[in-house]
Amino acid sequence: MSLTDIQTRLSDAARKAGRDPADVTLVAVSKVQPEDRVQAVLDAGQRIFGENRVQEAEGRWTDRRAAMPDLELHLIGPLQTNKLNKAMELFDVIQSVDRPRLARKIADAVQTAGRSPRLFVQVNTGEEPQKAGIAPADLDAFLAECRGPMGLTVEGLMCIPPVDEAPALHFALLRKLAERNGLTGLSMGMSSDFETAVEFGATHVRVGSAIFGERAYD
Repeated sequence: MSLTDIQTRLSDAARKAGRDPADVTLVAVSKVQPEDRVQAVLDAGQRIFGENRVQEAEGRWTDRRAAMPDLELHLIGPLQTNKLNKAMELFDVIQSVDRPRLARKIADAVQTAGRSPRLFVQVNTGEEPQKAGIAPADLDAFLAECRGPMGLTVEGLMCIPPVDEAPALHFALLRKLAERNGLTGLSMGMSSDFETAVEFGATHVRVGSAIFGERAYD
């Protein structure tokens, strides 16, 4: 598989769903990928990347950002509050706002910095105890707190469906939650199911191994 193949499949899925392919953003998930693979995807023209860890992203992207102002970086993994200031500097989008304490820390940091990355709230659609995210039943109140007392602007919702359940059910739920709260951003769908996510209205799909190959863990 290659970047061009994924772009073609993404465009085809959008058209099949009666959508404009330009309305779906491909986030190339570069976490734990070797530098030569990342550089090859950059050379092919991709400029929007997702990372899981602040420290890894800092090492990979800090110098490149200075040379490539059109880069857009998304944090898609859990964010520890002690890494928040660095994340605020490095990332254009934080997709993993997953708990009230983190939201409050972001709100404080926004007041200090005078700027904010774009924000997505991670929803634990499967209500899995081992997975981060706001439970669907708690989402409305959480968003009201973010938008009200915290003064945050939330662009959309993100989810990672359980591996043993049909992703379409979770994509449909996330879309329903977003519509109910007046949100237009939907980050959902990965290498194995991004075409289904596009059918259900995804505005961002996070594709890693289908672009880069299997991750190279130590």
